[in-house]
Amino acid sequence: MLVNNAGRFYTGFFETMSPEQVRAQMEVNFFGTLNVTRAVLPVMRTQRRGHVVTVSALLGIVGGPFMSIFTASKFALEGWMESITPEVAPFGITTTIVEPGAFRTKPPQDRLRTVFPEIAIEDYAEATEKHIASVKAFNGNEPGHRKKLASAFVSIVDRKRPPKRWVAGKDAVEGIAAKGRQLIADATAFPELSTELGHDD
Repeated sequence: MLVNNAGRFYTGFFETMSPEQVRAQMEVNFFGTLNVTRAVLPVMRTQRRGHVVTVSALLGIVGGPFMSIFTASKFALEGWMESITPEVAPFGITTTIVEPGAFRTKPPQDRLRTVFPEIAIEDYAEATEKHIASVKAFNGNEPGHRKKLASAFVSIVDRKRPPKRWVAGKDAVEGIAAKGRQLIADATAFPELSTELGHDD
């Protein structure tokens, strides 16, 4: 089993995040995961079994302000994992995407490694200050219990037929369920305009 769980949290309004910060976020969260998986898949293919587990996030499904670059890295993981699932299935390899909400880390200093914007833009200054204060205040007050998460995680991935996705945490369940309802509403909002776009012949 491979568990892809490495990550870093870069947060800020898009225009205030430097190109270097954007690339660094993608290198850790996205390309780092791809590189490790690329190294392990040949072994799993040879033995005709394996399980690739990738930890995404609630923010891998639901976007939000001040989170655009982190969210982009997790959205990328979601699409990549969905796509490789049928590619590796013929070799007995299963996949699971884990989408946790907010859980307290130990030590709590882990969240203090959060990377904030490098670019100062006056139009965003007041909101940036408020968001940074909010992120810092959230440290140590996350609703999820890490030991409960660990126990549930083991029971999920240890199943004979592990799920393709596991949503972890009340906040994640509620947020992703709401996004699902919104996607269905969006997909069915304009049935005639959306579906009657083919060739008449």
